[in-house]
Amino acid sequence: MLTTLRIKNLALVSDLTLELQPGGNVITGETGAGKSIILGALNLVLGERADRTLIRSGEESCAVEAVFDTKKLRAPLKIFLEENGLEPCEEHQLVLKRTFTNAGTNRQFINGSATTLATLATIGEWLVDMHGPHDHQSLLHPAKQLLILDAFGGLDKAREEFGELVRRRTVLENEKSALIVDEKTYAQQLDLLRFQVQEISTARLQPDEEKAVEEEFNRASNAAKLLQLSQAALDALSENENALLTQSGVIGRVLAELQRVDASAENLVALHALAGETLRDLQNAVSHYADKVDVDPARLADLEERLNLLHSLKRKYGATLAEVIAFGEDAKQKLHSLESRDAELARINAALAKRDAEILAAGKQLSAARKKIIPQLAKAVGKQLEDLGFKQSKFDIEQKLADGRWQMGNGRPNSQLPAPNSSGFDTVEFQFAPNLGEPARPLRAIASSGEMARVMLALKTVLAAEDEIPVLVFDEVDANVGGETANAVGEKMKQIAAKRQVLCITHLPQVAAPADAHYVVTKLVKNGRTISEITLLDKKSRVTELARMLGGQSDAARKHAEALLRA
Repeated sequence: MLTTLRIKNLALVSDLTLELQPGGNVITGETGAGKSIILGALNLVLGERADRTLIRSGEESCAVEAVFDTKKLRAPLKIFLEENGLEPCEEHQLVLKRTFTNAGTNRQFINGSATTLATLATIGEWLVDMHGPHDHQSLLHPAKQLLILDAFGGLDKAREEFGELVRRRTVLENEKSALIVDEKTYAQQLDLLRFQVQEISTARLQPDEEKAVEEEFNRASNAAKLLQLSQAALDALSENENALLTQSGVIGRVLAELQRVDASAENLVALHALAGETLRDLQNAVSHYADKVDVDPARLADLEERLNLLHSLKRKYGATLAEVIAFGEDAKQKLHSLESRDAELARINAALAKRDAEILAAGKQLSAARKKIIPQLAKAVGKQLEDLGFKQSKFDIEQKLADGRWQMGNGRPNSQLPAPNSSGFDTVEFQFAPNLGEPARPLRAIASSGEMARVMLALKTVLAAEDEIPVLVFDEVDANVGGETANAVGEKMKQIAAKRQVLCITHLPQVAAPADAHYVVTKLVKNGRTISEITLLDKKSRVTELARMLGGQSDAARKHAEALLRA
């Protein structure tokens, strides 16, 4: 559910925080007070395109933040956040934030992590469904209508099993496509794969050999210089008349004489002995290093050739030797499949034939189940529409085959069925005729927002138990209704609010009275500026607001308001 909505610098709103309640929440107020700003802000934080002209005059930026409690959310939110590199929800609190500036900067955040507008919109579709004169109406799309029908009939499991069969068939089709090529292309692929496998396998690669080869090549290519430098070090240490070890001997004799004259110079003799020992160790180490330096042109050529081969393979097949080795293994498998193409094709065709038979049976069974459920759903929705004032209306559901022909695994098209998708062979279209004698038209073609909103309300009432979207927003669903129909609308809203959180903007007291929480939006002037504020009403204030909606603060209006609340 939506727990908090904060709006800053949007249109007439300076800084507003709305704390919403579970169940039914209703928002009322005078025309022009700013009720639509609340829903506009919610649309923005759910991924709708931002309009910079909405930023409050005199301000540089606008921000909207929404906090949702996700404990009962059925959508795979946790996995979605992980896959998109977003922070997880803490204590089931999902925080969405949207900011935009006069300069055109547009930023959005999920749990504090920056994200894309598309990602924000995807999550928004799981959280909130809006109804009324707005575009966020998922129930108008045929694909969503099919989901509704399946949910109403308890066909979700059958639908998922059918979708899994189709996914497995797609895997087989992809395998088959990779094998079916013309003979010239087939020969070219074989030659290329054989060359790649031969080139990589002949190299006998080790994943970590490149570093060792480079180090040995570096030493071998500089062997002459290394030998020259080693000999120069030896000369300076011991092999000329001014060598360090020769001079060390002279120093040793002088210090020995010094010790004979002054016994306290004993430590100097000890330090000289240690230095002499270090110089002799260094001489031995340099000599040993020089002995290992091998000026071998043949070995140098071998190392250079190996290094060139490694670099060549990396340029062709991968950034590292490990990737090159993996490429070679993959090429081996592809080569094996191509070399045994006929056997592979026979296996795949047999598997496709079996899968097609399974899909055909499951698809026909799913379509038949839908056909049986359609009258039940249409009747239930029709009953709700009758309560909502459509006494002579007709609600129907058209079931038809999807577009396209099914090219079956045996290579022959099926003239009776379309290509299967994850939802089955057919599609559905909700249709509605509000008046007697009119032909039923697709729900998305209804011109009147009042009619469309009430149809949505009827559907939501029937489907409240099955619908997965936790927050339902109704914007003036009472358009063009009154009297007993208004009472029915309020009752329907109450029924839905028992299953889902509802946020409703209304002008009718009969719709506002049954709500669990009642907010009023007011417009006032502060410091010479017009602002909109929203207030949660207590029982006494609620009577006052309902009386205003009924026409004034007369005793009759207040008594009527009190009666509505009691009812």
